Amino acid sequence: MTLDNDEHRAAIAEGVDRVCADFDDDYWSQKDRDHEFPWDFYNAMAAGGWVGIAIPEQYGGGGQGIAEGALVLNRVAASGAAMNGSTALHLTMFGLAPVIKFGNDQLKNTFLPRAAAGDLHVAFGVTEPDAGTDTSRISTRAADDGMGGFIISGRKIWTSKALESEVCLLLARTDGTPGEGFGGLSLFLVDLDPQYCDIAPIPKLGRNAVASCEVAYDDLPVEGWRLVGERGRGFHHILHGLNAERILLASMACGIGDVALRRAIAYAEEREVFGRPIGKNQAISHPLAKAHMDLQAAYTMMLVAAERYDAGLECGEQANTAKYLAAEASFFAADQAIQTHGGLGYATEYHVERYWREARLQRLAPVSQEMTLNYIAQNVLGLPKSY
Repeated sequence: MTLDNDEHRAAIAEGVDRVCADFDDDYWSQKDRDHEFPWDFYNAMAAGGWVGIAIPEQYGGGGQGIAEGALVLNRVAASGAAMNGSTALHLTMFGLAPVIKFGNDQLKNTFLPRAAAGDLHVAFGVTEPDAGTDTSRISTRAADDGMGGFIISGRKIWTSKALESEVCLLLARTDGTPGEGFGGLSLFLVDLDPQYCDIAPIPKLGRNAVASCEVAYDDLPVEGWRLVGERGRGFHHILHGLNAERILLASMACGIGDVALRRAIAYAEEREVFGRPIGKNQAISHPLAKAHMDLQAAYTMMLVAAERYDAGLECGEQANTAKYLAAEASFFAADQAIQTHGGLGYATEYHVERYWREARLQRLAPVSQEMTLNYIAQNVLGLPKSY
């Protein structure tokens, strides 16, 4: 993927590439196959300071912006690690953004230094079995305990890294009833205490080195200081993190598309059929050229969104656009990589099938492409709400 001419960012890319060089495609295939978290990779990235790159310096982090964090994840994904490598890191980068912006001093001082050092793993709990994309219908309840704290009960699904994480940024209902809107939702940074939390991995198509889980909360006690920001403003607080999440996911998607495209180009140059490299055939070369252009366009929009985010400007349109374009471009590139390899593209030894499986997820999570189009139609074009 093309970088800009910023020497600082070029140095970041070079540093991340050096770490990733020790973890090849076979490593990531084994982690995916065995459903094993990549601890040695994670620890190597943490030792280099890459996990805490976007956490403020006063808490031991790198003090960089989301643009730099996005570059880290792009290079990780482009190394062949794809989402198995990048999502092992990214929840710490975006998940704590609401804590950095809205958290009280005790929250920040307790958790941010550990996150910056890489020894605090963070999960993100929003989606529920009966709510899905309609966040206003969240029913997980945080009831007052009468002593300034809360008791939380309910269920969340698709909570990534719950098995490895000590804490979870959790959206729960403190007031009102499901379906009444977003005003009664509050945000907490809770302990995933096994005494009160039952965590079960969800079997899934890909990205199996990082589990996605269903988490049942059974009267989990939460101290009052673990409330992030204002009571009843939790949905508005997580929006700050969701724009960052979309930017980071766009960068990861571009990285997956990048490595898939490189593998396809290399195969098209070396594979000969009927006495000539298959890359001479426009049926091969034209789709790969399109994949390259699509990825460049998506990456450029991601940079625009990241720079607006870091400048404190409104970036909902740009972040959602980047995520949408990157998801489409990544999947197209991965699909064309399989097509270029022919039948061998379906074989695990060439790895492009793994890229395809992980690129497909980007069109679903954390929000579907259709809901992104709804956002642009309503919030940018001013069209009436369709649901």
